[in-house]
Amino acid sequence: MPSTAIVLVQADRRFLGDLGERLADLDGVAEAYSVTGDWDFVAIVRLADAEQLAKVVTTGIAREEGVERTQTLMAFEAFSRHDLDAFFDVGG
Repeated sequence: MPSTAIVLVQADRRFLGDLGERLADLDGVAEAYSVTGDWDFVAIVRLADAEQLAKVVTTGIAREEGVERTQTLMAFEAFSRHDLDAFFDVGG
């Protein structure tokens, strides 16, 4: 079953300019966002299984130059307004 995780990333301020692009270029990272608040970036990781996902987080994201701290949130279920709208659309 595919696995999805949301990885919160705190970065060294010197690397804010290019870290987002480098995160997005990592295999398994579907999207990377710069954000406001206590965290600097959010990376969405989607892979075939949890073992692959763990490897991307620990040997990829966490070791990327400029990453100071990460927190990983494993997704259990996905809810999307887009999916619900399509489901309830009866062609009207």
